[in-house]
Amino acid sequence: MPHLARPFPRSVPQLIRIALRGTAELLNGKNTMMRKAIQTMIDGGREELIPLLPLIVGNVAFVFTDKDLKEVRDMMTKFKVKAPARVGAIAPVDVFVPKGPTGLGPEKTQFFQALNITTKIARGLIEIMSDVKVCIEGSRVGASEAALLNMLHVSPFSYGLELLHVYDAGAIFDPVVLDITEADILGRFCGAISTVAAVSLEIGFLTVASVPHIVANGFKNVLAIAVETDITFPAAEKAKAYIADPSAFASAAPAAAAGGAAAAAPAPEPEPESESEEDMGFGLFD
Repeated sequence: MPHLARPFPRSVPQLIRIALRGTAELLNGKNTMMRKAIQTMIDGGREELIPLLPLIVGNVAFVFTDKDLKEVRDMMTKFKVKAPARVGAIAPVDVFVPKGPTGLGPEKTQFFQALNITTKIARGLIEIMSDVKVCIEGSRVGASEAALLNMLHVSPFSYGLELLHVYDAGAIFDPVVLDITEADILGRFCGAISTVAAVSLEIGFLTVASVPHIVANGFKNVLAIAVETDITFPAAEKAKAYIADPSAFASAAPAAAAGGAAAAAPAPEPEPESESEEDMGFGLFD
């Protein structure tokens, strides 16, 4: 069962191959070779591989596994490597240069001034006065920004394998399906059942989801008729008794609760009278 993933630096696939040994196999190569191999299998009768051909675009690799897909995804995406900013690259995150000493000599002052970065000379070195936002997420890295970051020996970006698609038996899935839990599925299922029951009750169409509600509503109607007439049955007798004397049910509930509390905690013993009252023979207000 292959995944499609986007490889970056060479060291990352090597680390991932080591981590996936015995669990999955990472394969990548030239796109023309991969297309040719897949097309050969398609011509041999493996038509379920046809959806893979349009996805072999750019720098991609295949990860084959028959193990738990989520575990394999987590293993292959945890490896990251630092990379310098390159001119024209898309910044994956915002990049800030913190304030403080740069380690550069005064001869680089004009370079910072061209970038509108406030600096000062402290102990013969350039010091940045405040944090500076150099790159914006989603925008291309300019030549000046790349030169500044490289000059400061800052590698702001990290790269690794990015899971693009999940392939299984001729179907292509989005990687988000790997994060779906049993609770999510159960919640969706219960929500769908509630919707079916509501629609069925509204249009009067009998379904398995609506039958319990129909039976309950029918029982309510029968009970209402029995209360208003002489018809009786066990459930109606209780309802009639409650309507006739609600106070009996109200007093029974606290009594039962009080009895349970008394059984749980025995009544405290009465405290003996103080010796001073016995000796004096009168109370406080006598």
